[in-house]
Amino acid sequence: MVDERSVIARDPEPAAPAARRRWRWTRRRLDLAVYGVFLLAALWVTSGIWADPAGRVAALYSSDPAQVQFFLAHSVRVVLHGEYPFYTDQFNYPDGVNLMANTAILALGIPMVPVTLLFGPAVSFVTLVTLGLAGTAAAWYRVLSRHLVRHRLAAAVGGWFCGFSPAMLSHANWHPNIISQFLLPFIVWRVLVLTRSTRPVRDGALLALLVTAQAFVNEEILLFTALACGVFLFAVVVQQRERWAAARRPLGVGLAVCAVLAGALLAYPLWVQFAGPMAYHGLSDTVRDYGNDIAAFFTPGSPTLGGNERANVNLAPNYSEENAFFGWSLSLLAVGIVVWLRREVVVRALAATGLFFAVLSLGERISWWDRDLVTGPWELLVKLPLLDAVVPTRFGLITTVVVGVLLALAVQRAAALGVVERRTMRTLTAAGLVFALLPIAPMPLRVTTRPAVPTFITADRWRQYVGPDQTLVSVPVPAMGNTDPMRWAASTDLAFKIPGGYFLAPRNGVTGDPGRFGGRPSGIGELLAEVEATGRTPKLDDRQRRRFLDELRHWRAAIVVLPLNEQNAEPLRRTVEQLVGPARQELDVWLWDVRTLTSQSA
Repeated sequence: MVDERSVIARDPEPAAPAARRRWRWTRRRLDLAVYGVFLLAALWVTSGIWADPAGRVAALYSSDPAQVQFFLAHSVRVVLHGEYPFYTDQFNYPDGVNLMANTAILALGIPMVPVTLLFGPAVSFVTLVTLGLAGTAAAWYRVLSRHLVRHRLAAAVGGWFCGFSPAMLSHANWHPNIISQFLLPFIVWRVLVLTRSTRPVRDGALLALLVTAQAFVNEEILLFTALACGVFLFAVVVQQRERWAAARRPLGVGLAVCAVLAGALLAYPLWVQFAGPMAYHGLSDTVRDYGNDIAAFFTPGSPTLGGNERANVNLAPNYSEENAFFGWSLSLLAVGIVVWLRREVVVRALAATGLFFAVLSLGERISWWDRDLVTGPWELLVKLPLLDAVVPTRFGLITTVVVGVLLALAVQRAAALGVVERRTMRTLTAAGLVFALLPIAPMPLRVTTRPAVPTFITADRWRQYVGPDQTLVSVPVPAMGNTDPMRWAASTDLAFKIPGGYFLAPRNGVTGDPGRFGGRPSGIGELLAEVEATGRTPKLDDRQRRRFLDELRHWRAAIVVLPLNEQNAEPLRRTVEQLVGPARQELDVWLWDVRTLTSQSA
């Protein structure tokens, strides 16, 4: 239906004398240079973390980096010990966690096993972030330069924006699974190939392999890609209905082959995800209504040259979800490109696709500078199957790709003008790109230090206490706001189990219920979190002591551990001592050996 090879007519390049050819920039050298620039830019963005991967994290810190490191350690166990890949009870013991429903990034973690083994999960994390940014830019450059535009500069501009847009920089703080979009350009390309394929069975099978791989990187981004391709092709057909007659058979056959093959490959993992242990249906209410503010499209992103965190505070759900933030200059340029190239079917289809998903990204309530205006169309879709697990603000990532492709087309069209016009357009194009892209140029992620893994853990002193079916309980108890114990476990390749943690699970641990962050509510977990936050030591009664012991027995706790440098460590120590008796110091932690209290005989 859409013949991407015919979008731009390729002029044959004039032959060069042999003597000069040795000194020219060949296509291969140009490609390598562009890839090198992308890699250097990614290293620039992550440079603050690279200085000390184990001791630094993005300053806009949440629990996600620790969770990703835990999943990377799980991949090591899958490869070295043959551990079941789709579920684990190494955290949230004994209920466990459905990893297929928690973005366990197996397609990223398994290839990274050598790095994780040699250098640790913290190095693997920053490596994935770096390669995610550079790889996504390189992949879009590759597809654009081979199948849409002839000029390498046009493809480089489009690839740059797709890889280093404000949205990608925002997710680089915490979400390597979301910024690892290097398969998406090839999925889009193979879908377009199906519209004119002479071998739809083969092409459908190739698409199925790409889809299967992406499902183990991030299913939400795969769903976005499918939706974007559908809307784009529909927009093309509406404009040129005659294309449908030629495209419907190869497209239908290819997609059917893709669905059957990918469905067969993913059938069991998807069954585990939706019907296996600790499966849930629908996202937590905490994130289901995350939406962009309209003003977010006209404001530079926080991790950019012109960004301002304070100005953006109410325009996005949080700093890792700045999924628009193009700035006024780029927004105006994108509109100008659409007006300039409005006669082209592809441009109109791209514009319709980008606008459609920009509106959906506004969420259930459309707002302007944090003031609610009207109900958004997302409210009509949010309860549909699959869409009930989507974070709506992330639809802005589709609009981001659309803008990147429009930039590539604009640079290509400017370069293809006549000699006289070309001089003027080159100047205008260069000025426009600088005007639009400079305010959102990537800056290094701001970093902060984080507590080191206790020597008690790294020196393996815990091993003399904790058995295979017992847990190490940290103080405070692992939860969404306290993920350091997940890093402790990850540093040992998950050699010990922990209760709680940060993950999505069904409410109250009942398989099939709506999702929430964390496992079953823990009374002692909430108590210790309050003590850490306030620094006040409560007076506990016998009922609370019995409840704590019941929870320790449920977790099959062997030891309770409190780092000496934990915030409000002294009130926390006094609180736990009221529950299980005096602590003793061992290396850099307070330790309670509770095996006699939690054993079956007790």
